[in-house]
Amino acid sequence: MDYKNNIKANLLDSRKVKPKASVDFISKDVVKKVNEFHKGFSEYEVTPLHKLDALAKNWGLKNIFVKDESYRFGLNAFKVLGGAYAVGKYLADKLGMDISELSFEYLRSKEVKEKIGEITFVTATDGNHGRGVAWAANQLGQKSVVYMPKGSSLTRLNNIRKEGADASIIDGNYEDAVKLSEEMAKKNGWVVIQDTAWEGYEEIPTWIMQGYGTIIYEAMEQLKEDGIEKPTHVFLQAGVGSFAGAILGYLVDRFGEERPTTIIMEPDDANCIYLSSLSGKREIVEGDMPTIMAGLACGAPNTISYDILMDYADGFLSLPDYVAARGMRILASPLKGDPQVVSGESGGAVGIGAVSLIMEREEYKGIREKLKLNEKSVVLVISTEGDTDPDKYREIVWDGDYCSL
Repeated sequence: MDYKNNIKANLLDSRKVKPKASVDFISKDVVKKVNEFHKGFSEYEVTPLHKLDALAKNWGLKNIFVKDESYRFGLNAFKVLGGAYAVGKYLADKLGMDISELSFEYLRSKEVKEKIGEITFVTATDGNHGRGVAWAANQLGQKSVVYMPKGSSLTRLNNIRKEGADASIIDGNYEDAVKLSEEMAKKNGWVVIQDTAWEGYEEIPTWIMQGYGTIIYEAMEQLKEDGIEKPTHVFLQAGVGSFAGAILGYLVDRFGEERPTTIIMEPDDANCIYLSSLSGKREIVEGDMPTIMAGLACGAPNTISYDILMDYADGFLSLPDYVAARGMRILASPLKGDPQVVSGESGGAVGIGAVSLIMEREEYKGIREKLKLNEKSVVLVISTEGDTDPDKYREIVWDGDYCSL
């Protein structure tokens, strides 16, 4: 059968390239401290790590694990980990203290508010990051302003507003929203909390990436409980690359040359990191990005994570929208004995969809052989969001939008 818009892959032998990027900022020791901060939240619970034995057997793999971030703090997505840690770090710095000395409860206290006054945090978002920043600011008695790109979901907009933010959808793409947040911060004395970095703005994005480390820290502890030292393969979706860079950086620090084979995935309409891997320089995708993977619709790689991804990733995939949609349906309709996972368009469904096609279709035989995906493989996918846009989720899962056949 002829499938249009196939998966595009750039597979590398990253172990032969002498690495240059430092991963000290996302080391095991740093991430353990980050996790201790997150544990201070009354809402904190370790999110589930689902084991899909029937699906693994069906595809000829040893194990498939899905880390389910839809349970994170009741916000249906992982982004709050980065936003909350960055806001906490900023306030700790304002107080002249180390964040390890401070609890979230103290940071939200009247005493702290009197010392540092009222702060407005501003950010650009496709949805999940903005909601996380708004939640953190609201919890700490501070204000937030959130700008969203054209075409953003009204449901996601309203969810951000429910967290107390002044949120709006602009007439421009994600990069335009980032520029606007920067301009308004300069004009009004606000603080930018952005999950991407550019020249002159790297400290706060570094804190956000450190915040994401809690996910892989938890996952490794959960795998240990299952008798598994580490996965053999990790599939990570990327927008600007902050999340993917954080997870990969942690794995590099912890396992070095023995780290899992790590694959970075993006939508075809916003594949700046994939294109960068082909050209050898930082590429920027401009214009509208009409992908269903809204959380990954970003055109400029984060300058901090860029070198980590280029130096240590084992491959890059550029994916049509139907790949994510297929993964959503697979997780929503599990094989007998496997748990159901509600994963949104930008969540772990991207990885499950990609693995399904690589394992099942003859045209991808070369990819699975080069990646050594076989009966010895332990695959980890991180579902970074649930049904953050319920209407879109039902259109895809119930009505079959973006069919892969």
